Amino acid sequence: MTASSENLFATSSSAAPIGIIAMNSITEVGEKINNYLVDWARRAGQDVDTFLIESECPRFSSGDGKGLIKSTVRGKDLFIIIDVGNYNVKYDYFGFQNAMSPDDHFQDLKRIIQAASGKAHRINVIMPILYGGRQHRRSYRESLDCACALQELEAMGVSNIVTFDAHDPRVQNAIPLMGFDNVMPTYQVLKAILKNVQDVTFTKDKFMIVSPDEGALNRNMYYASVLGVDMGMFYKRRDYSQIVNGRNPIVAHEYLGNPVEGKDIFVADDIISSGESMLDLAYNLKNRNAGRIFTYATYAIFTNGLDKFDKAYEDGIIDGVFGTNLTYRSPELLSRPWFHEVDVSKYISYFIEAINHEVSISKILDPHEKIEALLKKYGMK
Repeated sequence: MTASSENLFATSSSAAPIGIIAMNSITEVGEKINNYLVDWARRAGQDVDTFLIESECPRFSSGDGKGLIKSTVRGKDLFIIIDVGNYNVKYDYFGFQNAMSPDDHFQDLKRIIQAASGKAHRINVIMPILYGGRQHRRSYRESLDCACALQELEAMGVSNIVTFDAHDPRVQNAIPLMGFDNVMPTYQVLKAILKNVQDVTFTKDKFMIVSPDEGALNRNMYYASVLGVDMGMFYKRRDYSQIVNGRNPIVAHEYLGNPVEGKDIFVADDIISSGESMLDLAYNLKNRNAGRIFTYATYAIFTNGLDKFDKAYEDGIIDGVFGTNLTYRSPELLSRPWFHEVDVSKYISYFIEAINHEVSISKILDPHEKIEALLKKYGMK
């Protein structure tokens, strides 16, 4: 709790009363966000029990669905939170259980917006994994799902969209007149590393940042800049003579940069999907005599299971994997000794509060001062 967050409730007027709809894909994080906001409101003298508004999207056995909001949203500054990547949500479909896809989740989001019937003061969508975000540009005759989805939400009356670590934030060019914030939880990641990794030291002689590819350069450059350490990078050498699963296959990962010998290495990316690229990098770095290797992905989804990472951990190739609670994490993943969770719920609470009170969020977007204070706390500044 910071003085600024409490003071917003006490001294700044809000645009309208807050209402939060946490879709069934992200109820755990929704509860945490609500707890923070209720605590801050009560400290500011408000009599508040909850900001959560109950809703559901029931399905008929044929697969048709509808959105249902169970209490009034009239005049509310409505924040709808959704995890379109949660594959653990299921519904009955012709007698069997069907796992919800991102398409299903996005359709349910539109159903809830429809159910609000234009009665809310304002509608804001917090969508950590941006729907269709991995298809961010057109290389052949391809669809641009994310751009179309953003335009669709704008047409439905959504005022602001908050996402985390977008695969390519330039998709916001599809909605230039609409609020769009791409948030990087850098401070929360560094805090989790210092909490979970013993004897880690962010100095140039002991620690180094490595970007997994050219697409992740910006996020890794920020880590290297605020910590004052060196950065290397890999680039993916591809076979452009063929297309496999919609893309040119990777032939090899080539390293560019200073020697990594004896240094702890941190590799940050937006998503660990199959994890094969991240493991290739780790084995490559170990062959270059790197010290401990820690990887981070905002969305650690592990579509091909955990066995290969288990083996890499047992063989001493990878020492830790960090991932946020912004998407579904299986119980198996949470039980692994090599996985460390980064809690971002308080960060989202700050965003909701700032948007609701219509104050600048520049300090939330740029956590440089908080990182400096964190490093000073651990004796690294």
